[in-house]
Amino acid sequence: MKRAFLLGLLLFMMLETTRAQQFAVSYTAAAYAGPFTGNVILYLSRRNAEPKNQPGWPCYRLAVRNVRPGQTITFSDSALSYPTLLSRLERGSYYVQAVWDLNREGRIIGQSTGNPYSAARQVALGATDETFRLVCDQVVAAPVFVESTFCKEFKSPSALLSRSQGKPVSLNAAVILPADYHRHPRRRYPVLFTVGGFGGDYHHYSRAVSTDTLPATPIDTMACIRVYLDGACSLGHSVYANSANNGPVGNAFTTEFLPLLDQRYRTNGARLLRGHSSGGYTVVYLMTHYPRLFAGGNASAPDPVDFHRFELTNLYTDAKRVEMVDSVTYGELPPIAAAYDRPNIVRRLEDILYRGEQEVSFDAVFSPKGRHGLPRPLFNSTTNVLDRRVFRHWQPYDLTQYVRRNWPHLRPDLNGKLRISAGNEDSYYLNFSALLMEQEMKKLGADMPFAYYPGDHFNVTTPEYKRAEIRWLKKTYLTWLAQHPQ
Repeated sequence: MKRAFLLGLLLFMMLETTRAQQFAVSYTAAAYAGPFTGNVILYLSRRNAEPKNQPGWPCYRLAVRNVRPGQTITFSDSALSYPTLLSRLERGSYYVQAVWDLNREGRIIGQSTGNPYSAARQVALGATDETFRLVCDQVVAAPVFVESTFCKEFKSPSALLSRSQGKPVSLNAAVILPADYHRHPRRRYPVLFTVGGFGGDYHHYSRAVSTDTLPATPIDTMACIRVYLDGACSLGHSVYANSANNGPVGNAFTTEFLPLLDQRYRTNGARLLRGHSSGGYTVVYLMTHYPRLFAGGNASAPDPVDFHRFELTNLYTDAKRVEMVDSVTYGELPPIAAAYDRPNIVRRLEDILYRGEQEVSFDAVFSPKGRHGLPRPLFNSTTNVLDRRVFRHWQPYDLTQYVRRNWPHLRPDLNGKLRISAGNEDSYYLNFSALLMEQEMKKLGADMPFAYYPGDHFNVTTPEYKRAEIRWLKKTYLTWLAQHPQ
């Protein structure tokens, strides 16, 4: 009896899958000459009228080969899915878009330059077996940076990265000039680099999208040139580190970007760094790998700088990832238990949005190369088991251990230049990683202050927090100025 019931249930599920709505997707020759080999993403959203621009879930992916203009591919239950199969998705009204990922430029697939996509349309998922047709006849345009009197776009073509990636690559930024820059054509200024966290975009400073086009605010009372770096790359955030997947970003920044910046703008040789989150890790990486090039830096809530505490996981001893409960809602639907779907279909969101998201971003920086242009993952996305062979490639990016191993060499150029701050209740437990680094730096006798403040990852940057950062940067700049009289 029980067996008959299970067979009946299976037959019912198969019939329901057969009856479920499908999406037939094609692209036009005007959008892309083809043929196309790669990944196609289907985005749905209840609220966002342009779901490709705010990627969350539900979403679906098909990997295809040699698809020509006008040829149709079909999204059904055979597509990789999150959080559930198309046939299991809650019925109702959705906005929907499809994108063919050429992976030419851009972190977010739906906003990557050159990608063909369909105009958003609203569909009603019901009980019928209707097939919805989506024609991708539009192309994501390259973003245009509109300059102002004080805010300029800066692009540094990189021969190092272009060779590494097999396509033209540049490191880009927004340069914000001080109020008296144009009035004093002989005056030179220190440069304060701000490195954005994950998802940051230097186009924020474009006059086309922002009114934030005022002159650069000083370091306390000292005029400076500010440069906004965002670290965005096709696999996520580069953290300006040299890596197997993103290429020699650190070397490109220090040997190509910085000399060109000094050539084009009136800099005085002093370089200061500040950054939060992934930008904070960038500050620690650059300060510890190229300490002679920088006068000082403040790393705010950096991504894990000690892999004995990578969020909740000790990468040196734990066999599996210790899962976090993220207070930030990424999608629109409640989580669906693994038992609800076929076990081999349930996947993580980042298995669908296969590049440009946070987990892949970590792997892209720290892991060796994998298949299909993607990094090898540290964690198995189904079992959470940690791959020890991959972790061996991660270990040089444990910045605590890096400084310990190289302290005799680093000490003359790094001591007294780097400060690390964080919130006591960081949303991703980054304060614990910082605490571990602090303990090791004290053992070395390093002059490297650590400071902890009330707050989490997002609300710790109070006026008091920012004032302490500026005081530190001012102190390190004055120290540099005393050693390099103008």
